Amino acid sequence: MKTDTFTIPGFKASAVAAGLKKNNTVDLALIFSDKEAVAAGVFTTNKVKAAPVLLCMDHIHIGKARAIVANAGNANACTGKMGMENARQTADLVAKELGIQSNEILVASTGVIGAQLKIELIQKAIPDLVRNLSPEGFTEAVKAIMTTDSFPKMSRFDGMIDGKPYHILGIAKGAGMIMPQMATMLCFILTDIRINVHDLKKALSTAVEASFNRITVDGDTSTNDTVLILANGMAANRTMNAQDLEMFQKGLNQVGIELAAMIVRDGEGATKVVHIRLKGAASEEEANIATRTVANSSLVKTAFYGQDPNWGRILAALGRSNISMKEEGISIWIDDIQIVEKGMGLGPKQEKKAAENMHNKEFHLTIDLNQGNHEYTMITCDLTHEYVSINADYRT
Repeated sequence: MKTDTFTIPGFKASAVAAGLKKNNTVDLALIFSDKEAVAAGVFTTNKVKAAPVLLCMDHIHIGKARAIVANAGNANACTGKMGMENARQTADLVAKELGIQSNEILVASTGVIGAQLKIELIQKAIPDLVRNLSPEGFTEAVKAIMTTDSFPKMSRFDGMIDGKPYHILGIAKGAGMIMPQMATMLCFILTDIRINVHDLKKALSTAVEASFNRITVDGDTSTNDTVLILANGMAANRTMNAQDLEMFQKGLNQVGIELAAMIVRDGEGATKVVHIRLKGAASEEEANIATRTVANSSLVKTAFYGQDPNWGRILAALGRSNISMKEEGISIWIDDIQIVEKGMGLGPKQEKKAAENMHNKEFHLTIDLNQGNHEYTMITCDLTHEYVSINADYRT
């Protein structure tokens, strides 16, 4: 991974080992903008929100920020008043070291729920964290936010506006507790484009819906899900017109989709990535519901693991999703191999062909309800023995 690929004008990053992770690897990351940046965020819909999420939601309300500080190894969730105080103190300590205001700091955490954050470790590490800030620091920063991830997740998009280049850089973590809305994850996106806060918020919401809200690993929504975007305007473009916004949206969507796919590919214990497309639904809402029901079905996901085109499990999942459907109208494909037509299986020969495709690390499942013109897509993975092993001893 070339470090110069993951730089962006006006932004620096760093990472240190503060001692929050059990393995004493880097676990505290800092991202800093040389100038004030326009900021927007999307956060977990879980009613149990971690202290850093609540603080971040408060700070980002002004639509501006200078820095993001994130730790792994401790979620600082379900930690009461002390948890909020630790989140605030983290922001205060970083702000003091950087010489900026505390409300210009956005805070994020990931790790074990229910344990108090060891703020003394963070306090001790912050001087080195600030001292190590570098334009090439993003490859270390992304490692610092990893928990059960097996590889760092980064994506970049380069575009042109007003005859000037601009860039979008995204880093993310996530492997388990993945379920919209949103996937359990941290994602930090940086861009040097000049954009107003209204357009940035709209663009981020659209990108999240097209990417992170369309993946699932295990159906669990985290307490700490956070997607943040900072735009520092260093590209010095003019005010964006409709065409400029459309191109920026495409780039932002691309970064989100690439990171989202990496998260599913890295799903805890996962051996398969499955792209589900459900079409022919009576409404957009029903397309959404039906796709999510199939994507989260433990029986369907274990069939993926077993490379078994067990279409009966798919029909059963659809049947309990409470959507408009007729069994005799449903058709199902694995890649381009049709295994169900009008609600009936097409026999062992077709299933054998489909099973061969399911040996691949990635394949597509297509479902046609034949009830209307609406469709929805999601990315899911299989459910394996390893997922249980990873999560059975996560704390111990």
